[in-house]
Amino acid sequence: MLENKTAIITGSSRGLGKSIAWKLAKEGMNVTIVGRSSDIHEVAEELTQAGYRALACQADVSEESDVEAFVEATLKQFGSIDTLVNNAGVGLFKYIEDITLEEWQRLFNINVQGVFLCSKAVVPHMKEREEGTIITISSDVGRRTMPKGTAYTATKYAVQAFSGSLAQEVREYGIRVGTINPGMIDTYFNQSKQGEPHKEDWLKADDVADAVVYMASAPKHVVIDEMMLHPLIQEYPRV
Repeated sequence: MLENKTAIITGSSRGLGKSIAWKLAKEGMNVTIVGRSSDIHEVAEELTQAGYRALACQADVSEESDVEAFVEATLKQFGSIDTLVNNAGVGLFKYIEDITLEEWQRLFNINVQGVFLCSKAVVPHMKEREEGTIITISSDVGRRTMPKGTAYTATKYAVQAFSGSLAQEVREYGIRVGTINPGMIDTYFNQSKQGEPHKEDWLKADDVADAVVYMASAPKHVVIDEMMLHPLIQEYPRV
C-alpha cells in the first residue's frame, strides 16, 4: 500500500519522529527526515545504510522559507509527496504567571504555525495529484485541559481545529487529514530522557509510529479523522 510512495516527517532527529521515519521506510516509503538538529543527517545515513531511501533536511518548521525548501527538495529527489507527518513539537508546563510572552510565542510558532506552514506547502501538490494524506501528531490534551497547561493545551486545541477545518477543505480533492492524539509517551519530550523508570508503563514511540502507518495505509476511500492512544494505566505528566 505504501511501497514506493514518499513521506515527509518533521521533528524526526530522534524519539517519536525517528521511529515514524523507520516504520514508514520499512513499509517501502521514501522518507524525508526534517529537524532543526544536525542529528538529522545521522538518521538519514542510518536509514540509507540499512537499504532505505532517505533525504535529510535540516530545517525549522516555523520558518516558511525552510518549509518551502524541504518540500521542493523532496519533490526534486523523489518526485511526489504522498504523506506529510506533522510531528515537530515542543512542550511547556508552567503556571500562567510564570510563562513569558517569548515562551508562549515559541510554542505557537512550532506547534501550530509549523503545522500550518507544512500543510499549506504540500496541499497544492496533493490537489494536483488528487490524493495525499496529512497526519498531525497532536495530544490527548487537545481534548482535555490540565493545570500548568494553558500554553501547551492551547496549541493542541488549535491543531485539532485546524486539522478538522482543513479536512473539510481538501476532501473533494482526495486528500485525507487526520490527527493522532497520544497520552504519555516514553520519548525525549519536554527535555526528559527516554527510558526513565517512571515511564515504564507509558506508550512507546513505536506504538504511535504503528498508528501512523495504519492511518497512512488505509484504503483511499477511508479517512481516519482521529486516533486516541493511551497507555493501559494512564498517568498524568509530572510537571
